[in-house]
Amino acid sequence: MRLKSVGIIGYGSFGHLAERLFKRFVPRVEVRIFSSHKNPNGRNFFSLEHACASDAVILAVPIHAFEPMLKRILPLTRPDTVIVDIATVKLYTTGLLARYAKKRRYLATHPMFGPESYEKSGENVRGFRIVVTKHTLSQTDYADVVSLLRALGFDVVETTPKKHDRHLAETLFLTHFIGQTIDRAGFTRTDIDTVSFRFLMDAVESVKNDRELFEDVFRYDPYCEITLAKLERAESGTHALLRKSIRRHLRNAEQKS
Repeated sequence: MRLKSVGIIGYGSFGHLAERLFKRFVPRVEVRIFSSHKNPNGRNFFSLEHACASDAVILAVPIHAFEPMLKRILPLTRPDTVIVDIATVKLYTTGLLARYAKKRRYLATHPMFGPESYEKSGENVRGFRIVVTKHTLSQTDYADVVSLLRALGFDVVETTPKKHDRHLAETLFLTHFIGQTIDRAGFTRTDIDTVSFRFLMDAVESVKNDRELFEDVFRYDPYCEITLAKLERAESGTHALLRKSIRRHLRNAEQKS
């Protein structure tokens, strides 16, 4: 599949990263960015109409903005334009694509990395995962996309939207929930941090500022409620274990006295 132009709709943290990746790995592709916060300049920022007139259009908007933006761009794209979904949840967005873009070409993905991990890796993408859950491309075009991504060093993981969201609730959402909880409790680094605590605080600091994403994932991933219920049961069990340990210690102390 030959790509001469790509439109990036949204210029948040991942929209900015997508621009950097395209300019680094496929500099021959013209990148057209639409941002409601940037005025078109004809160099990298363009009107929505111009950005949508590209060979591929990437929806780099928050999950809660996905449906209205999808409906807004569809009439502006060409019939052969590939619409690329990079949202964090997949059941919700693939359902919208099936409803509104069922006769169009689209690729539903979730890049399992962001700007912070990209910087921490020294801009080395080898081993970074890109999950693909659904597409309507021809087998040849899809194979070309996967081959290119793997040649650049990315790991392409193919799964279903349902499996993706179930695993996401038990990994990314769980990490965000613990990170948000620890940050809200006010725990911080100390002069005597253990190695494991440093790792924990690394995770906290990497997610504590993503509150919008955290809330969106909870709202649009149905498995998050199940994860929270499991965590609450486990927390209650851990508390019971500690109380039982104290009672056992007191009994032993009384017997010895």
